[in-house]
Amino acid sequence: MTHLTEKENFMRMFRGETPEWVPFYDYGMFPGGPRRGCNMMITAACATTPAGGGKDFWGVNWVPTTSTMNALLPEPDNFILDDITKWHDIIKAPDLSDVDWDAMAKKQVEDMTAMGILDRENQALALSTHVGYFQMLMAFMGFTEGLCAMHEDPDEVKALMEYMCDFYSMVERHMIEAVKPEIFQIIDDTAAQAAPFISPETYHELVWPFHKRQADIATEYGIPVAMHCCGHCDVFVQDWIDIGVRAWDPAQPVNDLDAVKAKYGNDLIIIGAWDPTPRTLSDRITEEELRQEVRDTIDRYGKDGGYAWCMGLMRSIGHEDEYDHKNWILQDEAYRYGSEIYKK
Repeated sequence: MTHLTEKENFMRMFRGETPEWVPFYDYGMFPGGPRRGCNMMITAACATTPAGGGKDFWGVNWVPTTSTMNALLPEPDNFILDDITKWHDIIKAPDLSDVDWDAMAKKQVEDMTAMGILDRENQALALSTHVGYFQMLMAFMGFTEGLCAMHEDPDEVKALMEYMCDFYSMVERHMIEAVKPEIFQIIDDTAAQAAPFISPETYHELVWPFHKRQADIATEYGIPVAMHCCGHCDVFVQDWIDIGVRAWDPAQPVNDLDAVKAKYGNDLIIIGAWDPTPRTLSDRITEEELRQEVRDTIDRYGKDGGYAWCMGLMRSIGHEDEYDHKNWILQDEAYRYGSEIYKK
């Protein structure tokens, strides 16, 4: 019998091998959970959303809202760019020439370790440099003006993306060398629950080239690439595969995940594939029903490997204890059932 660490088991999946148990991927949402094979870190030197809100280094003011359960969003009606042709005057990358990357990375890892959300010995680390090119354009301009700019003046949008990519590519190289992550994570939520925000053609022309540049850097260092994209975005999967993406989170069930799994098999790891529904959020759902949801998800997407558990209920104001209890049930069943599925 082998005695793999959570990290070793997680990375076995990335090599296309069947893990010994269903790995866990975590955003740091469930500290103290039974197992986490991988966690994500966004570079502290250019974290987009300051803790608790406030302005980031681009000048975007991020605010918590009750409707998002205190998650941060760009402040409504206070966007910093109203004309894409003026981005040269407004959008200024910070000078990071005096950053001690090794010291900064060491402190960030130490802070995450002290918070109980990272264990480098036993967990793989997925490094990301920012929240995405599409997302930042929307943060700069808002969706109305941002989407209009992509349609009306794609050359200026592309020039802005190029400018940001030059900056983030520099950060990526420094951080890969300082942190030595197991995975590089691209983040960009280009879709809503019902459909993508942009067409596949617009994505391929204006966003994909910069995802590719950052994926190419990771590949150069021998680091596998994962993609974080929420919403109904399966129309972009082939473009991701083409730049070497090996995993997709949270791979929400609004997508045709059965078709994705049938086409790509374990060449594309499905991370997540479970979303809370009105039924799971109801106080009438039983513990056994919640546990069965976990078992059904793992059976559907994880029986042949190429799957990691990664979901839970976001804490809702006024329902913290209830949701914490449900999250414990979900994580516990993923641990219990996921420990046995590959022994059958």
